[in-house]
Amino acid sequence: MEILGIDIGGSGIKGAPVDTQTGALLAPRFRVSTPSPSKPQAVAETIANIVKNFTWQGLIGCGFPAVVQNGFTMSAANVHKQWIGLDAATLITNVTGCQTYMINDADAAGLAEMTFGAGLNRKGVVFILTIGTGLGTAFFKDGILIPNTEFGHIEIDCQDAETYATDAARKRLKLSWKRWARYLNKYLLTMEKLVSPDLIILGGGVSKEYDRFVPYLTNQAEIVPAQMLNEAGIVGAALAAQAFLSPTSGTLTDNAALSQAT
Repeated sequence: MEILGIDIGGSGIKGAPVDTQTGALLAPRFRVSTPSPSKPQAVAETIANIVKNFTWQGLIGCGFPAVVQNGFTMSAANVHKQWIGLDAATLITNVTGCQTYMINDADAAGLAEMTFGAGLNRKGVVFILTIGTGLGTAFFKDGILIPNTEFGHIEIDCQDAETYATDAARKRLKLSWKRWARYLNKYLLTMEKLVSPDLIILGGGVSKEYDRFVPYLTNQAEIVPAQMLNEAGIVGAALAAQAFLSPTSGTLTDNAALSQAT
C-alpha cells in the first residue's frame, strides 16, 4: 500500500510517499521549515505544500510531537499552544483534501523500528528513545504499541529529564560526549527501574554518533542504535494510517492509538 508519511517536528516538516509493505520511500523525502509561530493553520498549509510537491491524492499518515487521541492533539511541547485540544486530523484533511490519520511522532518512529529496523522480531518490553530537541519515547510489549507515553518529561533530581539528556542540551551546554552521556545514562537507569525493558533502541539524530557515547552507558538492558534514522517518522506515520485501516496488519493496541479524520 502507498501512503504519504508526514513527520512534523519543531524545526522541520518532512514527507514522502511510503511503500508500507517494504518500508521504502517511493521518492526522496521533501523537507520544509516548520512555520514560526507554528500555529495549526500555518502548519496545515505547509503540509498542503508537501502534498502538492508529490501531487498526492491518497491517504496521509501524520506524526505529531504531542499526545494524540482520536484525531485530537492534546499537548504541545515544541509547537504552538493552539494545538492543545484541536481536532488536528480534521484540520489537515480539510486543508489538504486528503484523508489524514494522526499518531504521536515517537510512536510513529517506534512503529518503523519495530517493523523494519532494530526492533524487528524482538519480543518482550522494548523501549525506544528518540533523542533530539526533546526526548520522545515509545513502548512495545511483544510487538504491541503502548501509545502516547511521555516519559521524556519525567523528573530526575527535581528537573525535567529533557533539561540535560537531549542532544539540544548537549549542544547548548557545550558538553563533551562523555559528560553528556552521564545525564543520558542517569535517565536510562531511571527508566530501567520503572519499566524493566529487555531492549533499548536509541534513535534521533544523535544515534548516528552512537559509538561516541555508548561506552559510557551502564544499563543492564541491551542497547542498540536505531536503524531507520531520518526516515523513521515518515515510514511510521504511513504504517499508522495503514494499521488504522487494517488493524490486524499493524502493531497497535487499539484504534484509539490513532485517529481518523471525520
